[in-house]
Amino acid sequence: MNVAHAEFVVSNTRVDHCPKTKMPEYAFIGRSNVGKSSLINMLCNQKKLAKTSSRPGKTQLINHFLINKKWYLVDLPGYGYARASKTQKKTFQKFIVDYFTKRKELVSAFLLIDIRHEPQPIDLDFLRWLGEHFIPFSIVFTKVDKIKEKEIETKVSGYLEVLKEDWESLPLYFVTSSEKRLGREPLLNYIQQINQSIDNF
Repeated sequence: MNVAHAEFVVSNTRVDHCPKTKMPEYAFIGRSNVGKSSLINMLCNQKKLAKTSSRPGKTQLINHFLINKKWYLVDLPGYGYARASKTQKKTFQKFIVDYFTKRKELVSAFLLIDIRHEPQPIDLDFLRWLGEHFIPFSIVFTKVDKIKEKEIETKVSGYLEVLKEDWESLPLYFVTSSEKRLGREPLLNYIQQINQSIDNF
């Protein structure tokens, strides 16, 4: 897929304030500091579309970006940010849950995982939650440029082995690096395939 057009549309904390369209939406979510904004900018071929920050927890809203005037990329707040107050965490959790359970335009979620780390309980819990609520999702391993190339397969295989403890069939996954632009084409082509299937339905 060629991303010829990408624009920010709206930020909010309420699902009923999301765009009033029937265009398909793809939500990106992950723990704070997982590299979500950098990935979004890489996918959209822009440097500053999504705001990046050295301070984790920067994204605190539901952000809609219109891609090629045909579908929305949705940037959701990172979860598990230790410095966020209890009130903030409850607020984030509520509108994240509201978005996933109420937003009919949501087609699929992409859960971002920092490939450098061992499987984290908070990520595994969120994966289970998505499964329990029948929300389609894929895993996006980020920051593969931060480890040696020969370690990538080992890290991914190790993560999938942990998932096998809970899942009969493993989710689709992508291996990405925003810095090296790795994984951009497979991920965008996957979205394009889904969009085409929707159009032909």
